[in-house]
Amino acid sequence: MRGVVFTGNSTLEIASFPDPEPGPGEVVVEMKASGMCGSDLKFYRPPPGAAFAALGLKDRGQIIAGHEPAGVVAAVGKDVRAFRVGDRVMVYHYDGCHTCDSCRSGYVQMCGEGATVYGVSGNGGHADYMKVPEATLIHLPDELSFATGAAISCGTGTAFAGLVRMDVNARDTLAVIGQGPVGQSAVQLGKAMGARVIAVDVAADRVARAASFGADAAVDASKEDAIEAIRAFTGGRGVTKAIETSGTAPGRLSAVRGCAPWGKVVFVGEGGEVTLNVSPDVLRKQLTIMGTYTFSNVGQADCTRFIADHGLDVDALFTDRWALDQAEEAYRTFDKQTGGKAVFVF
Repeated sequence: MRGVVFTGNSTLEIASFPDPEPGPGEVVVEMKASGMCGSDLKFYRPPPGAAFAALGLKDRGQIIAGHEPAGVVAAVGKDVRAFRVGDRVMVYHYDGCHTCDSCRSGYVQMCGEGATVYGVSGNGGHADYMKVPEATLIHLPDELSFATGAAISCGTGTAFAGLVRMDVNARDTLAVIGQGPVGQSAVQLGKAMGARVIAVDVAADRVARAASFGADAAVDASKEDAIEAIRAFTGGRGVTKAIETSGTAPGRLSAVRGCAPWGKVVFVGEGGEVTLNVSPDVLRKQLTIMGTYTFSNVGQADCTRFIADHGLDVDALFTDRWALDQAEEAYRTFDKQTGGKAVFVF
């Protein structure tokens, strides 16, 4: 089978691998969609091995990329009980020890023994087939496309987890800072949860698309002050909830300072730092600030059901669809970070 391997310095290879065979408790999934995520670029861009070293991981050589997999069960091993050949599935892209408190709670990415991350330290979904433990699979409803399943498997699921953590509902005004695929998902989901939503970004094309995902207002923070725009949207009060997806210091400041007293802020964007003036920004506003790290396996299933029940058009996130043989061009284009979400389709 074919599989995409990041070879460093913004290069990749479409390598050949043996077709996988499932062992006891394992399933082989025939890929139908495998999403491209901004976090892939941490392994695509640096020199060979550098990204692994920065994360404290041992470079394991040829690892197939891709941590947003969706497809059809092609083969099952002994003792597999909940899935059959032909089932439509997503892969929860972590595996752990299965016995520590984090694994038992469903937050396998926080495994005390160290999680396997498919597409990073275990073979991922940018391939014709993917072998995983049965415990990583989540049923994909017939009414959702495989591309939607791929989005839920990382960015869209992460947005859902952040909104659920803040208990977003119809009483809320919600600021979504950053309008990449995670932020666009947060706009869609926040509207479906009943909130009034203001979207913020520094890229004019992403600001322009925000209304199509349901935003009540959109702010180009490269042209106007985001905090003042948020206050104007809320009659001077500030939003009750804010989700920050950009991973930038200005974005995080906008989320915190654009929030009303007693508000809640969740940081989702990875990396970077932020400096806060603690008394006015947090203490005297009685603000709650929290972080979310992707989602649990139960949370991925909950997100899937929510999207299906509310008929959300998650496929609208995708601006670029590629065949696996186009992987080099796909990642060169994706590396520019100017479009929406990208996906390999099979």
